[in-house]
Amino acid sequence: MKQGSVQNRDSFLNNVAEKLGRKRRTTVERPVYSQHPQWDVMEGYSTDDLVEVLKQQCSAIHTDVKQTDTQNLSSVLDEVLQEYEANHISIWDDLRFKEFGLDSFTRRKNVHTWGGAPDESDIAITEQADVGITFADYTLSESATVVLMNGGGKGQSVSLLPAHYIALIPYSTIVPRMSQVNRIIHKEAQAGKRIPSCINFISGPSNSADIELDLVVGVHGPIKACYILIDDR
Repeated sequence: MKQGSVQNRDSFLNNVAEKLGRKRRTTVERPVYSQHPQWDVMEGYSTDDLVEVLKQQCSAIHTDVKQTDTQNLSSVLDEVLQEYEANHISIWDDLRFKEFGLDSFTRRKNVHTWGGAPDESDIAITEQADVGITFADYTLSESATVVLMNGGGKGQSVSLLPAHYIALIPYSTIVPRMSQVNRIIHKEAQAGKRIPSCINFISGPSNSADIELDLVVGVHGPIKACYILIDDR
């Protein structure tokens, strides 16, 4: 495909600069601000403080929440699955399931693991699943938002298509707010790390207030969501 070209760019920009009464700029300098409110919110909060804020926000976004440690994670997960009456389960192909003691869980006959090279069957199976389960890569305490770095065996369908969604949230993933995650991703990109083309920010079950501002939960995705907070310290 022939590469396109920009027509009359210089004359256009020169004209804009002239109308603004200044010389045309060829570089942009980052402004230096005296205040940095994006970093001040919850500055100095401990992990326990962030967990409490997260739990309070879960109530606001209609999300169930459980707390456990790594040793009891399996039993708490089964408890949630029973509450949701989940018989068919779809999960990520994620080493953390093994690292957090859920290796035997992933081998159950009713658990489908998203393929490393996913195909249409993965989507079809996940669409019919009662629940999708993923680990959170990062978690925003302020808004109770899980950040999912999708790609490969970590298909976005697992968190979007099933009737219910369970996010496994290690304490080590919890940060105050969006600012910290943006900084982490930016630094990783600058260091040459490959960043997924699809990053999902999920705050509880799907909902919409488009019609007369009446909030309806479970409109276009999971009707219920549960965050299992895992003390991995």
